[in-house]
Amino acid sequence: MRKQAAIVSRWLHLYLSMVSFAVVLFFAATGLTLNHPDWFASHERTTHYQGVVGASLLGGTSGEPDKLGVVELLRKERKIQGAVADFQTDDRQITVSFKGPAYAADVFIDRNTGAYEVTEIRSGFVAVMNDLHKGRDTGKAWAWVIDVSAVLLVLASLSGLVLIWFVYKRRVSGLVLAVVGGAVCAVIYRVFVP
Repeated sequence: MRKQAAIVSRWLHLYLSMVSFAVVLFFAATGLTLNHPDWFASHERTTHYQGVVGASLLGGTSGEPDKLGVVELLRKERKIQGAVADFQTDDRQITVSFKGPAYAADVFIDRNTGAYEVTEIRSGFVAVMNDLHKGRDTGKAWAWVIDVSAVLLVLASLSGLVLIWFVYKRRVSGLVLAVVGGAVCAVIYRVFVP
């Protein structure tokens, strides 16, 4: 039984570690980019666009606008990306906000004339990676990636902890290092974090 537990925990640790290799690498690298933004140049680019939306999509001054039609027109004409974060309507104006990783676009449409203005902000590659790390404006599919990654890392860590029990020569030193590592983090938190 003991031998079988050692074989299973070794197998689990090896394959869970390999499956989560890219995840560990990604979150480690983006942890550095988030913690040290001054190390990386910011490549934020703001663009302004103008255009006109047809009256049929605006619904007049008191009717409901064709929300899907307006959004699809903006995506087609201006290549706007991201998910619709907000769509607000009043008698004079329609405001649409789009959000994505390191991306934002705000559209202001005059309901009387159909004229619109777009302010689009695109940030660089590092900002995209940072938003993916945080799960900001990434949608449900990426939230699942983050959750599955967290579960894989927990399982890889626990299988490593189980595995150390079967490595007689390294058991004591491995467990001591694990406790010391946790204690150092706790002390740094209690003493240095405001």
